[in-house]
This record gives sequence, structure tokens and C-alpha cells, in this order.
Amino acid sequence: MRVGIHGKDFQQKSPLFIEQILTWLTRYKADIFVSSKFHKQFKSHQDFKMKVFEHGDNLKNLDFFLSVGGDGTLLESVTYIGKCETPILGVNTGRLGFLATLSRDEMEMALDNVFSKKYRVDERVMLSLISEPKLFEGINFALNDFTIMKKDTSSMITVHVSVDGELLNSYWADGVIISTPTGSTGYSLSCGGPLVFPETESFVVTPVSPHNLTARPIVVSDQSELTFRIEGRSKKFLVSLDSRFETVDERVKLKIKKERFKAHIIQLPGQHYFKTLRQKLNWGLDIRN
Repeated sequence: MRVGIHGKDFQQKSPLFIEQILTWLTRYKADIFVSSKFHKQFKSHQDFKMKVFEHGDNLKNLDFFLSVGGDGTLLESVTYIGKCETPILGVNTGRLGFLATLSRDEMEMALDNVFSKKYRVDERVMLSLISEPKLFEGINFALNDFTIMKKDTSSMITVHVSVDGELLNSYWADGVIISTPTGSTGYSLSCGGPLVFPETESFVVTPVSPHNLTARPIVVSDQSELTFRIEGRSKKFLVSLDSRFETVDERVKLKIKKERFKAHIIQLPGQHYFKTLRQKLNWGLDIRN
């Protein structure tokens, strides 16, 4: 079996845990492929046989992919996999771990299940950014969200958002978030957006600190195309795909639509989205329960 691994910014206890993972994979006689970032961070790599890959390398022959870190690491892992749609197993060595839900203590059991094919795959919709000029060096997709934000100023900006050519709203705000169902539990949620079940075919448009308090989040079909026009006192703005940022000016043309490929997230026996909501976000916490 061919296994890809990505990880970065390891904590003090992480190297020993990673050595354990590599030892277990070696026991399964797996062919191990690691990202260059992982290779640089992990100092004991010389003790294990592995091949290094970069962004843009074709990973379609991998059987599954290990993301070792937090949710941000898993989002980065998606950028390596792209349209190959390799199933990702998220291992949490960080803090919250909403996407990367697997704990260190569960790792050996998880690998047993994966190598025994005892898992299911959640297919998660992603969004695609079409821009002129082109941005993000060709990695123009995101699992969580796309944002437009003000930059270098305390003044709010105006973002004119249209859906399929029809004006939705002109948001006087610090910015606007376009979230997938997966990303609805991220930045969008902290700005008052709704929780959206991952299998729902939708995008969420959430304003960030809107000046007009009637500007509430809205859910639209993911079959829609969303376009944007930005205005503000400052002529520079920030746009992001997940945790990646670029600076643009008001001349940039931006369009969001559903990506043609999806992210495939491994779910082990006993794992479910609702269970994760309760455990990680204390969703529905009530002393009567």
C-alpha cells in the first residue's frame, strides 16, 4: 500500500509519535511518501525509507493520505492532493481538531482499520476561485472558505455580491465569507453563520462585522456562481482560500463556483459529524443530558 504523509510545526512530543506512525507503516510494508515540509521538520527521517513529494506532483497512485497536525494541516493536505481525491485520515496533534479528529491514542487502531478497509469516506464539496489576474499559483480551490477582507485600514469596505448575475447585496462590512458546508463550522460560524450538514449542496454567504445589522448570513445553492466587486478607501484588499492569503486591488475580477473534484475524508467506525459537533464544539450541551 502507498501512503502519503504531510505535517509541519511539530510540538515537542510529536517526533516520538511520528516515529511510532512510521514504524507501524513499515510493519504493514507500506511505501511511504512525505511532503517536503514534513521531511524538513522530522529529523529522524533517515531511519525510515521514504520518498519526498512537492506541490504539483501527481499523487493519484497513493492509497490514502495521513495529515498529522491540526485542521490547518489537513487543509494544506488537500492542496497537495487536489483532483486526485486521495482519501485523507486526519490525525490531531494540535488543539481543536474538528476536521482532524483522530487522537494519538487511537492511531494504531485507526491504521488497523484503514489497512483492513474498515472505514467509509465522506465526500466534501470544495469551492473554486476563478480570478483575473490568476491568484494562488494555480491552487485555486478550498475546502473551508473564500474570504474578502479589508487591509491596512480601520475603514470598512463595500463588497457587492451577485449570485448568477443577480445582485444579492452590497455589504458594508469588514469583509465577506463564502463558506462550504465543511467550512460552516469555521470562520463563518464565528461571524454568526449557521451550522450546515456536510452533505448539503450549498454555500453560505456570511458578512464580517456588517454595518447594517439586517445583513444576515444566507444559504445559496452550490450550483450558483458568485461574483464580487470591491470598493473602499484603501485600494488594497485581502482575499483568502482557507489559510492562504493574497493582496488584490479593486480591479481584480473574482468568481466562486463549486469545484469539479471533492475532498475525501476517511471516517472510521464510530465517527460521525454529529458526534464531532458534540465533542469538539459542545454543541447542544445541556446539564439535563
